[in-house]
Amino acid sequence: MPAEPVFRDHSPKAISERLAAGPRPSYLKDFVYGGIDGAVTTFAVVSGVAGAGLSPAVVIVLGLANLLADGFSMAVSNFLATRADLQEREKTRAQEHLEIDHHPEGEREEVRQIYARKGFRGEQLEHAVAVITADRERWVDTMLQEEHGLGLQPGGAVRAALTTFAAFFCVGALPLITFLVNWWAPGTFARPFLWSSVLTGVAFFAVGALKGRFVNHPWHRSGLETAAVGAVAAALAYGVGLLLRDLVN
Repeated sequence: MPAEPVFRDHSPKAISERLAAGPRPSYLKDFVYGGIDGAVTTFAVVSGVAGAGLSPAVVIVLGLANLLADGFSMAVSNFLATRADLQEREKTRAQEHLEIDHHPEGEREEVRQIYARKGFRGEQLEHAVAVITADRERWVDTMLQEEHGLGLQPGGAVRAALTTFAAFFCVGALPLITFLVNWWAPGTFARPFLWSSVLTGVAFFAVGALKGRFVNHPWHRSGLETAAVGAVAAALAYGVGLLLRDLVN
């Protein structure tokens, strides 16, 4: 049975406090992005090495190198991309201020047409335009959201990068656990690649299920979708390693 919906407090005081605090940025995308990529790339290394029949030591070396180097690269890329979004937003805000200075009537007409498309008519429309354009920051915020589709509360670039790296490292380490354990205590896992596959499949499913819970999507379906993506990536890497086994040997 579906879970009962959870409603927030809708008393006037609670609503006022919630609106005053503003929207909280979500880092779910950064977590899912880092977690899935960490599992995919690390298990791709494991699968490729296993397909090529190389030593487990190679799995550990290449896997750890991938965790640190690729995880850092993804975190930096996410940081720069998020900061670029912030810079684009500030550039657009400055441009809107200039346009209001030089073409105020044209900017008012843009607001008028935006709200006319929302169903406002006659005096109601003109009143809405007057209220919005009476405050410059509210005017600019409206144009950012309605004309350019930009949010007003973007996430922090540093936190987004750290979330990506943490998810990449933690989830991406799972495919290496059995090989690391065998290195520390030889013979613990008779078939380390098989158990690595199981752990990675669980990791894919868990990340997808977690995403599903956050976005109110069936968790089992979301988990299976993510696991299917990981299985395809692993099969491709294993196939490449198998094809190149003779070359490596």
